[in-house]
Amino acid sequence: MTKAFRLVGWLEGASFLILLFIAMPLKYHWHMPLAVRVVGMAHGLLFLAYLFSAYNMASKFDWSFRKQAKAYIAAFLPFGTFVFNAKYLKQN
Repeated sequence: MTKAFRLVGWLEGASFLILLFIAMPLKYHWHMPLAVRVVGMAHGLLFLAYLFSAYNMASKFDWSFRKQAKAYIAAFLPFGTFVFNAKYLKQN
């Protein structure tokens, strides 16, 4: 379960960065809105999967409220899921 959560976190974080640094410039600088539509949909689904996975991890491993909050907040910050995975999940 931890490996799956790490994978979802990595994918969600990567999709967020692609959305911010590739798709958004394509839309607003080069007038190519399709990139935001495609990457935005993928990111939205991965975002929901990350939040659901974080809830499952918190329930299974009895995370404190603070750790749960940090996991959820990480989804809203660029590089947040990468930092959360590195700092708060033990490597198996």
